[in-house]
Amino acid sequence: MADVLSPEQRRRNMSRIRGRDTEPERIVRSELHRMGYRFRLHRRDLPGRPDIVLPRYGSVVFVHGCFWHRHRGCRYTTTPKTRAAFWQRKFEANVERDRQNVGELRRAGWRVLCVWECQTRNRVALARRLRSFLERTKNSRAILGPE
Repeated sequence: MADVLSPEQRRRNMSRIRGRDTEPERIVRSELHRMGYRFRLHRRDLPGRPDIVLPRYGSVVFVHGCFWHRHRGCRYTTTPKTRAAFWQRKFEANVERDRQNVGELRRAGWRVLCVWECQTRNRVALARRLRSFLERTKNSRAILGPE
């Protein structure tokens, strides 16, 4: 199947895709800020450069795009019709890299939450999920004591 866009149009579209400070990421940061949490962004010294790092809570949050990180069962997880083998390899590499990064972070003692792009559309549910994750973290750290 031929691409409906010219190579120049496709190149222009793809060049506009951001890797950080995306709309879903800004929504999650906004919710965390409204709840009073303070955080750092994209710490280079951590595996996978988590989108949001809450050092006080020993927690990190990844905000994943459903398309790029292959959110199972999500309607936004589409696969391009052209160059299918290329895209399949790319998506598999993304998912494997995500799995490895989460594993390394957990082994290092970090708690990890992945928020999917589609989950940022319902702000109430998102806030509830973030609060639940961070409250569990707060409670477990209180039991274990300070580092």
